[in-house]
Amino acid sequence: MYWIIVGDIHESVGALRGIPGIGAAEALILGGDLTNRGGSAQAEGVLRAAQAANPHVLAQVGNMDHPSLTDVLAARGMNIHREVRLLAPGLALMGVGWSTPTPFDTPAETSEAELREWIRETHAKARALLAQDGPGGKLVAVIHTPPLNTRLDALASGAHVGSAAVREFILEAEPEVFVCGHIHEARGEDHLGRTHLLNPGLLSEGGYVRLELSGGRLTAALGGA
Repeated sequence: MYWIIVGDIHESVGALRGIPGIGAAEALILGGDLTNRGGSAQAEGVLRAAQAANPHVLAQVGNMDHPSLTDVLAARGMNIHREVRLLAPGLALMGVGWSTPTPFDTPAETSEAELREWIRETHAKARALLAQDGPGGKLVAVIHTPPLNTRLDALASGAHVGSAAVREFILEAEPEVFVCGHIHEARGEDHLGRTHLLNPGLLSEGGYVRLELSGGRLTAALGGA
């Protein structure tokens, strides 16, 4: 079984149609920035296109979305911001949206301290869910903000603008797979400890992550772009 994860949609949904196997995936996961400083009205078009590509959609707000969009997603049963989902027996997904402060005063920004607390609370939910499912569980973390000082948080200038809280979480919790977005030009892969890190970049450029569980083995690969 497999899942498709995309990030940084920014209301450009045309590339969804070009993702191989998107309709047969267990779910389509939207990692944040569905809109351009938009709320429910702007998100509706994105969600319609996402559900046309795959009826099973999970999503969270990024920093470019109005915070009220979380309530819209929750009402639809789609929200993963500060929530966990059991994707398959022994495989949990945790999501944390928004971002740390930017120079652009975007709608959904929070402090490092609050982001750290959100991650801690959500990870606790994930641990509890996996404990109910027995030993040997695997965790996928979809957090909009990338970890500091990795290939995934570097601007074109070379400056690193990711989150120390996210980096700390990865090194402590060691999820099997971590998917972020936020920094469009930092599309790529990296590792922290035993965690495979991926940033699919802009959806409009065709980027996505294919997460696959086969024979008890979890893998993730960049596609497109």
